[in-house]
Amino acid sequence: MKQNYQLVLEKTLKALQAEDKRPSLLLHSCCGPCSSYVMEYLAQYFDITIFYYNPNISPAAEFQFRAEEQQRLIREMDLGVSFLLGKYEPERFFSLAKGHEAEPEGGERCFKCYRLRLEEAARAAKAGGFSYFTTLSISPHKNAQVLNELGKEISDAFGVPYLYSDFKKKNGYRRSCELSTEYHLYRQDYCGCPFSKAEAEERKRRAQA
Repeated sequence: MKQNYQLVLEKTLKALQAEDKRPSLLLHSCCGPCSSYVMEYLAQYFDITIFYYNPNISPAAEFQFRAEEQQRLIREMDLGVSFLLGKYEPERFFSLAKGHEAEPEGGERCFKCYRLRLEEAARAAKAGGFSYFTTLSISPHKNAQVLNELGKEISDAFGVPYLYSDFKKKNGYRRSCELSTEYHLYRQDYCGCPFSKAEAEERKRRAQA
């Protein structure tokens, strides 16, 4: 049975407000556009640090450009959000993707990538003494059920609470598109890895045929 993680999030937020608490949150982000609505939403409740750790993104220039766009958005939204840049380790992604290169986006390769980035976020959250860690569940291509199940597993392993979410709910994705237009953000049409890029290019080719 699928869980409504937006309702779980709302319950957590109400409890924090009732206790008059403002905890710290390490928010893993893949890019500025997907983080925009989430920062706007959660900055009311948390002291947020964006953690940009994405070894799946290729080439290095793409990784760097997305990181710069993320930092620009943080500055221009001016919500008091901090930024933490993770290491660029593409070899870790390619190692886990071996044997899964031909799978379509949204399959086992992506789930392994989710785990890699969530584990690194949990590690950074524990080292930094954060109250919670989480990631973006806003893209239509992201499987919120799997993300939250992994979040729980990794939370138990690292001893840092995971903030459950499904940011697609309540028109979150639509709002992220509006904010992307407002802040003139670079929006890519693939997650970042070369396999998703090839899939996106093939979709374009078929649409134009």
